[in-house]
Amino acid sequence: MKAQVALVKCAGYEPAVVSKAVKQAVELIGGLNKYIPPGSRVLVKPNLLMAKEPEFAIDTHPEVVRAVVKILKEINCRVVIGDGPSVWGSQAEDIDSVYEKSGIRKVALEEGAELVKFEKKRWRGKFPLTGWLDECDCFVNLPKLKTHEFTVMTAAVKNLFGLIPGNFKTELHKQYFYPEDFSRILLDIYLEAKPHLTIIDGVSVIEGDGPATSGKKRSLNLLLAGENCLALDFVAAKIMGVDPLEVPTNKEGVARGLGIGGMKDIEILGESIESLNLRPFILPAASMLRKVPPVLVKLARKLLKFYPCVEKDNCVKCAACIQACPNQAISMGEKGISFCYSKCIACFCCEEACPASAIKIKKSFMVKLLGM
Repeated sequence: MKAQVALVKCAGYEPAVVSKAVKQAVELIGGLNKYIPPGSRVLVKPNLLMAKEPEFAIDTHPEVVRAVVKILKEINCRVVIGDGPSVWGSQAEDIDSVYEKSGIRKVALEEGAELVKFEKKRWRGKFPLTGWLDECDCFVNLPKLKTHEFTVMTAAVKNLFGLIPGNFKTELHKQYFYPEDFSRILLDIYLEAKPHLTIIDGVSVIEGDGPATSGKKRSLNLLLAGENCLALDFVAAKIMGVDPLEVPTNKEGVARGLGIGGMKDIEILGESIESLNLRPFILPAASMLRKVPPVLVKLARKLLKFYPCVEKDNCVKCAACIQACPNQAISMGEKGISFCYSKCIACFCCEEACPASAIKIKKSFMVKLLGM
């Protein structure tokens, strides 16, 4: 049987508009009771990357979270909301700030949901996952659709990386610093913690050098819903104008035989992608490297490079990039931030962590020569 993905329009973040769209999306794929038993304790995990207000479109919008909490309460579920943001330094303090600025704390208080931190963990082979997965009956995944410098896009599968508590995320970036290797870990996480239901916030999204402040906000006015995260990411890639197999997690999922080999294995309910008549997303600079044949990339890896640099006029010297770097390739001197490129693994965590859009992506001479 084909994996079902609901695709519905959502004109904005007004509570009534979002509530109607969320209910429509869930009904299209069979209704909430098909995925979540009434009376369950449910972990709801939005994508909370950093402490930015909802208008920046970096985090899952609080009204999407609210709409999901409300439909869960309608079937007497007890809701737990939490995430393990990609924050650095004093983690507990940063998470409090993320919950506050993103609007998630306000939603939790107003809707009577329990707001938690991913401090408890249980090891699952190569990595730990939050202990809240064990303490809840069901898991609802609420990603934000964005481009991503390292993985082309972030949506259903990539959002699961936030289930890893604490600074162990940094260790995984250090150990698996090629997109293909990192994508294998993301699929491992997916197989350990498959969500019962995923709803993607695609109302306001990020394109360009996403997923954070270096990207560009764009109105897409869509919600996607389904059970199969791989199917959702295939559809999300098509919406972005990207060949789904250019997204490394999708390619890895197909290689593992997880039931999605192409769009032929997916049934889209609601809107059709073609009827939306969308322009393709502006993609991250580093993602252009994926268009080069892998054999050539392997032979010329030192010549075909994208790497981070700092725009000193924008830099606020907060040191977020230094704390984010998994390989200690960034330092602060009298003249500001500097990079040790012999240590840089091009994971772009620095760009992702920068709150001031001061980290930009530079191209090597060979990349420029090839017009990438």
